[in-house]
Amino acid sequence: MDFISGEIIAVDKPLGWTSFDAVKRLRGSIQRRLHLKKFKVGHAGTLDPLATGVLIICTGRATRRIDELQSGEKEYVATVKLGATTPSFDLETEIDATFPTDHITEDLAREALKSFEGNIMQVPPVFSAVKVEGKRAYKYARTGKDLDLKAKPITIKEIELISFENNHLSFRVVCGKGTYIRALARDLGKELNTGAHLVALRRTRVGNIRVEDCLTVDQAVEKIANEPLSFPENYIPADPRP
Repeated sequence: MDFISGEIIAVDKPLGWTSFDAVKRLRGSIQRRLHLKKFKVGHAGTLDPLATGVLIICTGRATRRIDELQSGEKEYVATVKLGATTPSFDLETEIDATFPTDHITEDLAREALKSFEGNIMQVPPVFSAVKVEGKRAYKYARTGKDLDLKAKPITIKEIELISFENNHLSFRVVCGKGTYIRALARDLGKELNTGAHLVALRRTRVGNIRVEDCLTVDQAVEKIANEPLSFPENYIPADPRP
């Protein structure tokens, strides 16, 4: 592995971890392997702590490709609970309102999902990393400040119902850069004349990298520790080459 020239490592981010947690774990392993105090590692596309799935981690010069990689098409499997809303549109915050759901059928749910297919406008969640006056929106949201975020264009290439049972609706969605599945849950609730929030999310693909191709974080750390190393021409490693 040539961490200096750049490696792209796809991991299946665990539930409860931030994307930075995964980056930090791999960076530490690389720093120990290369005997360096600092080393550049980044991720291409944030996953919320309550989401799992494909997280692309770039090392060294491959961090220059982060914008390219995170602009790729993404696929998710999401589960939404109908009949209740939360301020964050997911399980990060408590339910703040409930709504009737008796009128919702599977056919109505399928029709509502299809209404989002194509090029649409979406207002990002206030609990998000969108910048407002140079500050992340979630920092304002956690202080209780009201924010008026502007709608942004997004693309939903495919969206299909997987299951609908006990007011839980699961669907698969293929979308472009900048799509918030939490916001899609919010808007789905409105389309169905009820409330809704996201209760599970798994990113199953980024570009041509599928979750089946990913390593666990522990497997990635083991690979970093044991794979043979290579180095760019004229690079002098901090320790003799193994």
